[in-house]
Formats: sequence, structure tokens, C-alpha cells
Amino acid sequence: MGNDFHKAITLRHLRVIAALADLKLVARVSEALNVTQPAISKQIAELEKIVGVPVVTRDRNRLYLTPIGMRLADHAKLTLGQLDRAAFDIEAMASGVSGSVSIGVVASVAPTLLPGAISLFKRSTPQASISVIEGHFVELLPQLEAGSLDLLIARIWQPQEIPGIDQMALFSEPVVVVSARAHPLAKKEELTWQDTAALPWILPQAHSVARGAVDALFAANGLAPPNNTIASLSLALNLELLQVMPALGLMPQRLAQAHSARGEIVTLPLDTKGLLSEARCFWRRDKTVQNSALSLFLKCLQQTTDEI
Repeated sequence: MGNDFHKAITLRHLRVIAALADLKLVARVSEALNVTQPAISKQIAELEKIVGVPVVTRDRNRLYLTPIGMRLADHAKLTLGQLDRAAFDIEAMASGVSGSVSIGVVASVAPTLLPGAISLFKRSTPQASISVIEGHFVELLPQLEAGSLDLLIARIWQPQEIPGIDQMALFSEPVVVVSARAHPLAKKEELTWQDTAALPWILPQAHSVARGAVDALFAANGLAPPNNTIASLSLALNLELLQVMPALGLMPQRLAQAHSARGEIVTLPLDTKGLLSEARCFWRRDKTVQNSALSLFLKCLQQTTDEI
């Protein structure tokens, strides 16, 4: 293959194999890429001729990638992602955006989403400034509506329209129950919510959207909300509390996995039923016209969530 492969493969081939990995059906790939189904079949045939072996197997109307096809799809996604990032960087730098963006964010989203988005934003427009404050949705929303915040990022329970506010779904990620490794429940393979009812819990602030969702989760499991609680938004404090007392807490899955890998906590086998799994961002409808830095940061968020 070698140089012949480099010369023969095109962006069309890469887009087709990447889309096939996700969508499986030629009809869906055709719709997603806005090309005809015969054109998709032609691209697959060309790919197989270039590679020299089958990249798909067919079962009725579905296509499945062979092991070589899956590896090629992985490389295609990486390549297309790098090209998209390059195009974004060049467009952002050429735009000459300046100004500032003020962001309000809930603590459970900030570590997962903001580092990548802020890094991309600052690399694209070094002259623009950015400020971040943490809080919960109920206290941050009035600041957004008043204009003191440009953007609000939060986990949402029961999404609804807000007059004058635009919103965009960012990603979906489970929230899990965590404890210290030495916690008595950490050694159990099977748990029920009843097992946790009398234990101390580290929870979101009272009267917050997140706390309402937690209370509803306990109610759905036939239980009253915990009454032995600590309300804290501080990740650092919460991790320390888990080590010094037999408390339970809630944490986004990716963050829990990272701290679990360091030996700090474990995830307990409890079904949180989609609790606060969707993250969204909110901004005033008139702000994107007035603030080009906000428009750019929204694009950075989209780019970052695509990579997540």
C-alpha cells in the first residue's frame, strides 16, 4: 500500500468510513453526508480496492466494519477531527475577535468541559479575556438574565424554554454515587437505595435544581430524601470529606473515573436513572450579536463537546 494509499485515499473516503462506523446504514450515511446511496457504495468499493481487503461486511441492509475497517474508521475520525480543528483555529485567528466573556457554571460540569473549551478559546484569540464563577443554576440564571453573565453552563433536570434565552445541549453523561474505598458499602457487589438512606450524604445546595432532582430520585425509589446531609459545591472539600467520614456523594462519571484511578474513591452499583445527565448552556438571545467573543466561545464549546 504505502505511498499509493496516501495518494489514493481522499477526504470523501475518510468521511464515508467514519460515518459508517457510527450510522451502520448506507441510507443514514447518505442523508448525513448529503450524497446519493450509489455514491456511498462507490466510495466503499474504492476504499476496498485501495486497501486491498474488505472493510465492510453486509447483513441484509446493514453494514458492519471488518477489523481493518474499524481501524481505518478510527484513523479517519482522528484525521477529520484534526482538520476540523485546524479550520476552526485559522477562522478564529483570522476573525480578530477581542473583548471578554463571563461564564457561570455548575461545579459538576466545570472540570469536564471548561479546560478544553477555554484552552481552545485562548489559543484562537489570545487578546480576549474570560472569567468564570461557580454556583448553582438558581442563583446564576438571574445574573444571566440581568446581563452580568454572558453564558451559563449547567446540568439540567426537566429542560424547559426560558423567555429571551437561547440554549444548546452540550453532552450527556451519567451522574454516579461515590464513596471512599474504605466505606462499608464499597465492598458490596449489590446495593439498594434503602442501604444508603440513613447514611450521611454530600449533596447540592438546598433549593437548587440539582437538589430537587436528587430528592425526586429518592422519591422514585420509595424513600424520603436524606436528612443527614452536607451541602457543598467544593470538589476538593467533598473528596476530603469522603475520606474522613462514612459519607456518600454524587459525581459525574468521567470525573469519578479519574479520581477512582487515583485510588481516592469508588463508584457504587446504584442506578441513578439519568439523574442530571444532560449538560446545557444558556445565553441571552441579544448577546451573540453584541459580543463576538461570546459567539466564538460557543463554537469552542461545540468543538470541545464533539471531542468529548
